[in-house]
Amino acid sequence: MSETTLSNLSPVPGSKHRRKRLGKGEGSGKGKTCGKGGKGQTARSGFGLPAGFEGGQMPIYRRLPKRGFTSRKKLAGENVFSIVRADLLQGLAEDGIINVEILRRSGLVKSKNAKVKILGGVKLESKLTVEVHAVTKSAREAIEAAGGEVKLLTAVK
Repeated sequence: MSETTLSNLSPVPGSKHRRKRLGKGEGSGKGKTCGKGGKGQTARSGFGLPAGFEGGQMPIYRRLPKRGFTSRKKLAGENVFSIVRADLLQGLAEDGIINVEILRRSGLVKSKNAKVKILGGVKLESKLTVEVHAVTKSAREAIEAAGGEVKLLTAVK
């Protein structure tokens, strides 16, 4: 292979394209209407329809009923939690302590800076000290019934 110098540089094949020349005769394939179809609004320069426009009929987003809402707290990230079931905590405890870092290492919490909430509804056998951001009432009762305790962390924004 020869040495590359300024005198033998060239673009990669296929990287250069000719400009599309419109209105240069019928034989070019882009003559007469220049690829814009017939007459009217769509053939004019600057044409654009609003998103969701359906030719004047009532658009589908206005025909269908609205349901629910988006919580402003969720948008601000105030009440967004990574959820962990209490029964999954049993085998994870290191020295009887479960915290966010342990849950992250075990793969139960994916996000690096997520707030963690423990869900209950189960009976626990082992005594655990749980340090997370939020706990449901039933999870707190299950942890305390097994002789453990719950320490709530303050969320860092």
